[in-house]
Amino acid sequence: MKKFIGIILFQCIGFLSFSQVNLKQLLCNNCTNPIGIGTSRVRFTWQLHSNKRNVMQSGYEIRVSESEPLLQQGKKLEWNSGKILSDQSVYVDYKGSPLQSNKKYYWQVRVWDNEGKLSDWSQPAFFQTAFFQTNDWKAKWIQPGFIDSVGQPSPMFRKQFTAKKKIKSATAYITAHGLYEAQINGQRVGDAYFTPGWTSYNKRLQYQAYDVTNLLKKGSNAIGVTLGSGWYRGHLAWGGNKNIYGKDISLLLQLIITYTDGTMQTIVSDGSWKSTTGSVISSSIYDGETIDDRAQKADWTLPGYDDSKWSGVKMESFSNDNLIATINEPAKKHETIKPVKVITTPKGEKVIDFGQNLVGWVMLKVKGNTGDTVIIKHAEVLDKEGNFYTTNLRAAKATSTYILNGKGEEYFEPHFTYYGFRYIKVEGIKGALNPEDFTAVAIYADMKETGTFSTSNAMINQLQHNIQWGQKGNFLDVPTDCPQRDERLGWTGDAQVFSPTASFNMNVNNFLDKWMKDVAADQFPDGRVPHVIPNVLGPDAGGSTGWSDVSTIIPWNMYLAYGDKQILEDQYSSMKAWVEYMHKQSHNNLWNTGTHFGDWLFYRPDDDNSGRAAVTDKYLIAQCFYAHSTQLLISSAKVLGKTDDVDYYTDLLQKIKGAFLKEYVTPNGRLVSSTQTAYVLALNFDMLPESLRTQAAERLVENIKSYNNHLSTGFLGTPYLCHVLTRFGYDDVAYKLLLQTTYPSWLYPVKMGATTIWERWDGEKPDSTFENPGMNSFNHYAYGAIGDWMYRKMVGLDTYEDGVGYKHIKIQPHIGGGFTYASASLQTYYGKVSNSWKIENHKILMDVEIPANTKATVFVPAESADAIKESGNVLSQVLGIKLKNSKDGYVALELGSGTYHFEIQK
Repeated sequence: MKKFIGIILFQCIGFLSFSQVNLKQLLCNNCTNPIGIGTSRVRFTWQLHSNKRNVMQSGYEIRVSESEPLLQQGKKLEWNSGKILSDQSVYVDYKGSPLQSNKKYYWQVRVWDNEGKLSDWSQPAFFQTAFFQTNDWKAKWIQPGFIDSVGQPSPMFRKQFTAKKKIKSATAYITAHGLYEAQINGQRVGDAYFTPGWTSYNKRLQYQAYDVTNLLKKGSNAIGVTLGSGWYRGHLAWGGNKNIYGKDISLLLQLIITYTDGTMQTIVSDGSWKSTTGSVISSSIYDGETIDDRAQKADWTLPGYDDSKWSGVKMESFSNDNLIATINEPAKKHETIKPVKVITTPKGEKVIDFGQNLVGWVMLKVKGNTGDTVIIKHAEVLDKEGNFYTTNLRAAKATSTYILNGKGEEYFEPHFTYYGFRYIKVEGIKGALNPEDFTAVAIYADMKETGTFSTSNAMINQLQHNIQWGQKGNFLDVPTDCPQRDERLGWTGDAQVFSPTASFNMNVNNFLDKWMKDVAADQFPDGRVPHVIPNVLGPDAGGSTGWSDVSTIIPWNMYLAYGDKQILEDQYSSMKAWVEYMHKQSHNNLWNTGTHFGDWLFYRPDDDNSGRAAVTDKYLIAQCFYAHSTQLLISSAKVLGKTDDVDYYTDLLQKIKGAFLKEYVTPNGRLVSSTQTAYVLALNFDMLPESLRTQAAERLVENIKSYNNHLSTGFLGTPYLCHVLTRFGYDDVAYKLLLQTTYPSWLYPVKMGATTIWERWDGEKPDSTFENPGMNSFNHYAYGAIGDWMYRKMVGLDTYEDGVGYKHIKIQPHIGGGFTYASASLQTYYGKVSNSWKIENHKILMDVEIPANTKATVFVPAESADAIKESGNVLSQVLGIKLKNSKDGYVALELGSGTYHFEIQK
C-alpha cells in the first residue's frame, strides 16, 4: 500500500512539475492561424507562461502534419524537429518536407524549461499556404463587357456554378485592379475592406486568400464581386493625377473546392462570367461615394438570379508576375461611435458631433420616398463661429450621397472610400435628426493593440489617446500623413519619425514590413527614395533628407522592436543604395546638394529678427542624417555578418563626421545654426566629439529657456528632443517641455480639445481661428513621436541590442515632472512586459513584470540597495535577483521572468 501511495504521490508531483509551463499565443509568420502564406519560408513563434520566476526555455520540439488527428498522434508528420537545445521561441524556421501550394498544415510545440522539465504539447495551430508559383493561377483577368462610362460606376461580376459533392474545404483567392468586395450565396467574403490594399501595383499587387467553406453548399452556388476605382485608377495627389497604374478595372478570382472524397474543383474568373452595374454610381477616395438604391440588384449573388440581361466580360492577358500573397493585416471595422451631440449651426445646418476625430465612415439608417437624397459631408472641426468647416480638405469633397428606393427602412454605408472626420453635416432629412440613425465606425489595419500607457496627469493621458487615434486613422493600409484631404499619401518622413511610437502602441511588424517592400520597389535607380510610398508624385519627387532615410531607419527600428533580422536582410540593398546615393552626391564627404524639406513645420517665432528664429540649415540636417543612415547601415551589416561593409562604412562614417565638424562647428563647439533642432540632431547622432557634447547640451537647454521653456522644433527635430535632454541629464527640462500647455507644445492641442495629433503646433489658434487651410490637418501623427520618450524614458520600457525584440529587457524609469504615477505595458512576442511607478507616503513603489524566456536589467531609482525592498524583503534575501551596481541615482538589478514589487525609501 505504501509503495502504491508513493507511486501516486510521485505521479502527482511529476504532473505538477510537468504542467508548470504552458504554451500560448502560437504564431506563424507573425499571425494567428494565417491563411494564404505565399512563401515557403514559414516561421513559428510561441510564448511560455508560468507563475514561477526565472523561467527560461532550454529546448523545444515542433511537429507539423497535414492532419490534425495525425498531428496529435505524432504520425505521418511533415516535420518533427526532435529535441532542439535552444532558448529560441521566436521566428523558428520550418525545416520539414517541402510545403505545397494551397495546403493546410497543423503544428504544435512543446518545450523544456531551464530545470529540464517538459511541458505538455501546445494546442494545435494551423497555417495555410497560398500560391508559390505564378502558374498556380488558372484564373483569367476579366473586365466589364460594357463600355465604362464617364462617371465610372462600380461594375459587378457574377458567376453561378454547381458543387456536385459534399464539401470538405474551399479557399478563394481574389485580387483586382481597383478595390473589390466579394459575396458568395449572399454572404460577404471575409471582413476586410479596401482589398487588395495599396501597393506599388505595377511591381507588387497583393491577393487575399479566404476560407469560404461555410459559405458554399452542395448544389447551386453563386459568386458576386463589385469593384471600385480605389487607388489604382482614381484621383491621387493633385493636378488631376489619375489612372496612375492603369485605366482599366479588372478582377482575378480562383476558388478551389476540396470534396470529402479528396477530389477537387476549381472555379475561375473567365469568359463565362457576366457583368453589369448596380447601386454604386460613383466612388472616389477623395470625393466620396454615391449610392442609388433604386439601381440595386436584389439577390444578385444568390443562385437562381436571372442575369440574362447582363453583359458578358472581356478577358485580358495581364501578367501575373507581380502577384504576391498578402502579409500584412487588412483594414477592418473596429470601434463604433454614436453621436455625442446634434447641432444646428449658426448657418442653420444640421451637424452631428461624434466626439472623436476618426477615420472610416457613417452607417445610416433612413426612411423616405423613392428618389429622396441624403447627403453626408465630413469635417474635422467647426470654425470659430461654430459652423461646419471643410476648407482644410482642399479639393476633397468627402461626401456620401444616398438616393433612396423608398421601400421601407434602408441602410447605407460606403464601399470604396473613407473619410477623416469628427463632424458630419446632413442634408436631405426632413425634421430633426435622430442620433440613433447614425453610427460612425473606425476602419484601420487589423493590427493588435500591444501597448498601454497611463499617468497621474489627465492631459498626458489624453495626449496618449490622441497619439493612438492618430495612428489608427493613418494606418488604414499604408502609413499616411493625413486621412481627410486630397492627399492621404504614404509620406516617408512622417512614417520614419513615428515608427518607434507606432511599434509600441500596435504590432506593426507585418504592416511596415509590407510597406518597406514597396519602399524598395519604388526606390529610384540612383538610390533616392520617393517622398511618398507608393510613389504617385513622379520621378523627381525624392531624395530629401529625413524622408529618404526611411529606408534605413524603419528597418532598424523594426529589428529593435521585434527582434527579426529578416527585415534587415530584405531591405539591406535598399539601405545601402540610399547611403551610396548620399555618398556620390557628396564632395569631400560633405553632402550639401539637393532639395530638402528640412525641419518641416518648425515653430516660427513672431520676432524673426530676435536671432532666435527656428531656421535650421537644411544641409546641416542632411549631413546629420547622412551620418545616421551610415551608422544604421553599419549596425545592420554587423547583424548580417557583412564584415567588408562594416569596415568600409565605419571608415566613411568618420569622414562624414569630420566634414560636419569642419563645415558646421566652430572651434569652441558652437553650431552655425544655433537652433534646438541643430543641437538635438548633432547630439543624438553623435556628430560631435565627446569633449564638445556637454557644452552643446548646455546650449540646447539655454535655447529652450530662451523660448520660455518651449520647443521650436519641427518634424525632424521633435522626435529626438526629449531623448537628448534625458541622455544628458536634463529630465527636468524634458518634463517642462512635455507639460507645457501653451503654443508650441504637445499639450496645447489637448487644451484646445484635440482628439488626435495635429499637423501644425497651432492648427487652431488661441482665438479659435485656423492656420493656413492649404496645409492644416487635424489628424497627422508625426508630432505624436513624443510617445516613444514617454514609454521608453518616463516609464522606462526598452530593449537592449544584445537581446532585441525584448529578449533582453531594459527598464529604467525617469521620475519627475510632478507626476505621482506612471505605468506602461507592452505585449511582446515573449509575453507581457510592464512597469509602473508610484510615489506614495515618501516611498517609490515600482511594479515590474518580465515574461518567461527573457531576462531584464532593471534600474531602480535609489541611492543604494539598502533602500530597496522586494515584496517586503531586503534584496539580499530574494533569490534570483543579482545586484549589478549603483550609479547616477539608480541601483541596477538583473532579473529573470516573474512579477516584482519594489519599495524604495526616498
